[in-house]
Amino acid sequence: MDRRKFLATGGSAAAVAAAAGFGGQYLQNKRFSVNTASVKLTKPKKAPKLAKGTEVTDIPNLSPFYTPDSQFYRVDTSLVIPQVSPSSWQLQIHGMVDKPLTLTFDELMKRPMIDHDVTLTCVSEQVGGNYIGNARWQGTLLADLLKEAGVQKGADQIVMKDVNGMNLGVATDPVMDGRAALLAVGMNGQPLPQEHGFPVRVVVPGLYGYVSACKWVVDMELTTYQAFTAYWTKRGWSAQAEIKTESRIDTPKGAGTGASYKAGQLMIAGVAWAQHRGIEAVEVNIDGKWHEAKLAKQDTIDTWRQWYYPWQATAGAHKLTVRATDKTGHVQTAVKHGPQPDGATGYHTVHVTVT
Repeated sequence: MDRRKFLATGGSAAAVAAAAGFGGQYLQNKRFSVNTASVKLTKPKKAPKLAKGTEVTDIPNLSPFYTPDSQFYRVDTSLVIPQVSPSSWQLQIHGMVDKPLTLTFDELMKRPMIDHDVTLTCVSEQVGGNYIGNARWQGTLLADLLKEAGVQKGADQIVMKDVNGMNLGVATDPVMDGRAALLAVGMNGQPLPQEHGFPVRVVVPGLYGYVSACKWVVDMELTTYQAFTAYWTKRGWSAQAEIKTESRIDTPKGAGTGASYKAGQLMIAGVAWAQHRGIEAVEVNIDGKWHEAKLAKQDTIDTWRQWYYPWQATAGAHKLTVRATDKTGHVQTAVKHGPQPDGATGYHTVHVTVT
């Protein structure tokens, strides 16, 4: 199943459900609407500034380093966006733990907070697609909570559930290995938008969202992969979901987009990502010859990295391709493969005509 069409399957039945859902949303909004602005984010103990040279802002059509909330991709698992009041929110941590915990929103907000930049990617992202975005997330370290609960030996999976009971299964090790896995309350300096999980969601760097990015999270059960198979895994997606090393050309736009280009200097630019490994190099292939692109500074190894290459374009038809190398030395594979079961692969290629 194409996860991006999750709510669009089933033909007329889906249309009826959608109509009912949107009607329900309207009535729900008339009855009750959560005020996200009621949450006041505190200044985190660790609030790094974006280093000079990390963001390129003078290349038209290049993705900004931070994706605006309104443009951040969404894959919804509910026809009606849940409205969860901070005053009623609670998180249960139970299962294979020594001390089950219940955490209220007020208790969460009193815990130490950090800011951390993380690029999230959907496993259904096609090569060159837009189901990816980068944001500065504020939250508390999930590992600290799990340590307080006392994770028992053999608990290799955390089953996370949202307020509607939708479940995701994430491996315990990546949450506990020292990376900034967050119980997040903020996004780009503001409380989480409702559609992105207000009041609390999970952000785990380096893993595709279908195993890690649980929005409106209210329950975490420590268990094993043998004991429980999560929703998407039952539908053919891999239980292990490390994000692949990939790259994308943002500009120039390919044939069929209506874009036109004149001979002379033309900037080829885009983004590359290998979350929790970082990007070491990006190369651009122009009509069969590889060229090393220039890179913006790496923010954290958990974010994408902007790249660009100034090209003296000549009149005619041209083929442009990009590939990335991550900081482990792994070069992005040219093998073309669709998203299922663990993410798409291949080089992003665009064809442009210069006059």
